[in-house]
Amino acid sequence: MDDLAGFLRTRRSRVDPSSVGIRVDSRRRVAGLRREEVAHLSGVSVDYYVRLEQGRATQPSDQVLDALARVLGLDGTERGHLSRLACQRRRAKAPGGRIRPELLRVLELVVDAPALIMNHRMDVLAGNRLAGLLFGRPLPGLNTARHLFLEEVERGLYADWDTCTLDVVGHLRLAAGQYPEDPRLASLIGELAMGSDRFRRLWARADVRARTHGNKPYRHPLVGLLELHQENFALPDESGMELVVLSAAPGTPAEDGLRLLSGLSADSGAAAIASEVVPGRSAIPGGSV
Repeated sequence: MDDLAGFLRTRRSRVDPSSVGIRVDSRRRVAGLRREEVAHLSGVSVDYYVRLEQGRATQPSDQVLDALARVLGLDGTERGHLSRLACQRRRAKAPGGRIRPELLRVLELVVDAPALIMNHRMDVLAGNRLAGLLFGRPLPGLNTARHLFLEEVERGLYADWDTCTLDVVGHLRLAAGQYPEDPRLASLIGELAMGSDRFRRLWARADVRARTHGNKPYRHPLVGLLELHQENFALPDESGMELVVLSAAPGTPAEDGLRLLSGLSADSGAAAIASEVVPGRSAIPGGSV
């Protein structure tokens, strides 16, 4: 699903040679750095770097990986990804999907914000009532990556769709490096690549992103634009699961929108979403886009 060679090639192609003291002229045909330049700047032999990029050099030292990260300008997330790809011992089994009953109780205690429990494949394993109303469908069985790329392109639930796609592909890249032998993850990536041109283009860039927190705007067909803030809480049991909470700042239109959304019943909300809604209009008086 992921490989060291592809990651190193994309990273070195993005380094401006002049930023590391290499003079270039109009005859240069290589985008970014050459292999021998990376090797020289990292303090390793050209042969060793070539073998490393081809996956034939095993167990590189932390010093070598740190040097490569410095030359290639990797951030902390990319440095960790590089380490997993470079080490042959990285054969972590995909974690199971069983949710402890105590976690479900915690999930239901979150009543004023949509909250989900997701795994590394971005499968929604459970969600509270408000999350179900936000997505307008039963949550168990929903995969948010598939939802984003294959189902919601036209309907427009994700108000900042382009940024969301970058985040999702970056997360799946990290997951592929951490769980390289997860057949369900491989199948999902293959399905997305077959069904979405944008996914294929972004996947080829080999970018990695850690999901931690950030703004997440949704355009709900009933209550309009919801400018929410997402926080991801990794569960401390090595399950690969996260608790994701989408909150609205106090006194904002998004808080009012969540209050309106919370007032819907699950049945009436799903029925209204499935019906014809005039684009750009809210079906609830006072709602806006």
